[in-house]
Amino acid sequence: MGDGMKIEIRGVEKLSFRERQVVVLKETGVSNDQVAKRLGVSASTVATLLNRARGKGYEVVIVVPGGSLGVYGFEDEENS
Repeated sequence: MGDGMKIEIRGVEKLSFRERQVVVLKETGVSNDQVAKRLGVSASTVATLLNRARGKGYEVVIVVPGGSLGVYGFEDEENS
């Protein structure tokens, strides 16, 4: 994630350390198989940890700096 974009996981304090690892990797686009390899567990364990984490409830927020997407300012141009 470039251009100062950040991911924030709210409610992470409810999750176990392993659940946090899985959630962070999955929410940044890593496949179950890749997560399993990185953490040294099976893909089914990854799925179980992810389901458990979802059951506890967490929210993923992507923080994007205003200018980085180049989507601001167009509405003003159209209306003028």
